[in-house]
Amino acid sequence: MSINQSSSTNHNFFMELALKQATKNLGNTRENPSVGCIITKNKIVISAGCTSLSGRPHAEYNAIKCSKINLENSEIYTTLEPCSHFGKTPPCTSLILKKRIKKVFFSIKDPDLRSFNKSYSKLIKKNIIVKNGYLSKKIKNFYKSYIKYKDNKLPFVTLKLAVSKDFYTINKKSKWITNIFSRGRVQLMRSQHDCIITSSKTVIKDNPLLTCRILGLNYTSPHRVVLDTNLSIPIKSHLIKQAHKYKTIIFYNKKNLSKINILKKFKVKTFKVDLDSNGRLDLKKTLLLTKKLGYSRIFLEAGMNLSISFLKNKLVDDIKLFISKKKLNKFGSNNIKKYNNFFIKNRIAKKEKVNLFGDQLITYSSQ
Repeated sequence: MSINQSSSTNHNFFMELALKQATKNLGNTRENPSVGCIITKNKIVISAGCTSLSGRPHAEYNAIKCSKINLENSEIYTTLEPCSHFGKTPPCTSLILKKRIKKVFFSIKDPDLRSFNKSYSKLIKKNIIVKNGYLSKKIKNFYKSYIKYKDNKLPFVTLKLAVSKDFYTINKKSKWITNIFSRGRVQLMRSQHDCIITSSKTVIKDNPLLTCRILGLNYTSPHRVVLDTNLSIPIKSHLIKQAHKYKTIIFYNKKNLSKINILKKFKVKTFKVDLDSNGRLDLKKTLLLTKKLGYSRIFLEAGMNLSISFLKNKLVDDIKLFISKKKLNKFGSNNIKKYNNFFIKNRIAKKEKVNLFGDQLITYSSQ
């Protein structure tokens, strides 16, 4: 199937297609960014690709290898500057040169210093036309977690919260606050993160699965990290029983050798973390450890105590606030209105254009 488009909108149109490719494996490419790539010839799409699961092969390699047409004098559109260094795989720029691709269009420069601004000089020396900056604002926002991963010691953290229309976080009559469509959206969000952080209190109270159960996306379920100071997590919980299928990690402080040995039998990894001045697990050190373990996109799903602790310590980048269409009134507890300052201060609020059949989703992004 081919796609044609008028010359006035070619570049942005094809870059939009490349971005759609990049979204396919977002959160599932480990330390590498999820890149999208489109190859055109005579203004017609002839191939497409995205970064493979676990980060390799890269998007450009996949698009080139998928093409059934001679790529000489073709154009390649990629959301991120093509890599130009030898790592675990050869550089994409070498493959572009080998296939005699005529023009390279990319959106933003790769913050990885091994590639930053290097493909341009390498390609133009071989008379390849190189241009960048297409959809740069939109695509820079798409890569904000990757950019932070490269520029900062800490990974990117997205906090998810669900509240009633009158802002209660606990429903005394039911396990759920929001509707089935909001809960489905949460599962989609999980699939776009490589790690979920929760607390042992949440596991004890709700016994959650913390997986993506959307048909066709089951394989994208993130790894689970439980903050459990005293190793109090029940062995019969869903997280432990399914640890052989979905990687599960526990950060603790108070050592319990017999419990650790039992957890090992369930394939659960355990790591000791220092306490902070309040006698709780040091949250900054937990995030440093998650990054050391290879995680860059963290989805925080926990109770209000841990969520507010992350906010107070300025460790949250984005907040996804789901608001139910229903009020709980006397059946609600734990109102978050008193914490409004943590949501609003120095953040940009955006009402997401998604149909949740009465529920709302607001994103609070750090500026």
